[in-house]
Amino acid sequence: MFKRLAALELLVSAFILPSIVVLVFVAAIMRSFGYPLIWSMDLAQLLFIWLCFLGATRAMREKAHIGIDLAVRWLKPRSRLKLEFAISLIILVFLAFLMIEGCRLTILNTERRFGDSGLSYAWVTAAVPLGCLMIAAALLKNMVEAWRQRPDVGSFVYSRIEFEPPVERDA
Repeated sequence: MFKRLAALELLVSAFILPSIVVLVFVAAIMRSFGYPLIWSMDLAQLLFIWLCFLGATRAMREKAHIGIDLAVRWLKPRSRLKLEFAISLIILVFLAFLMIEGCRLTILNTERRFGDSGLSYAWVTAAVPLGCLMIAAALLKNMVEAWRQRPDVGSFVYSRIEFEPPVERDA
């Protein structure tokens, strides 16, 4: 199921990015001829926020977010896994908070119009709770995979690299 969702997510992202480029390009050309497409920038912004959350979800699933692991590389594999789980729980609580507040914000913005496009601003704010839900699902999947391999700690929640013991330094 996750593979199908990942494929759908990639397909949607691959459609959204060039759509944003085309919208902005056409808007710029039309503006130079004196016929501005006022709604195109609003739509480009709407698509961009959704693209950001789709990209963040993909990065979480593929363990591709930027991280500084200098300190945790010195930890033993089991300690590192425990630390990653603790951090993951904090992140899940934060994502849950964002989902709740994002839902409230989406409900509040159903009547508000997004610029000159005529679209409801709820389409923009809905990206927050749905994006956080997708990121949380990807994080939970990473946690389950890391937990299943915990006897030998062959996998971590955030790192794609298998455990490498720290290099001993000459004194």
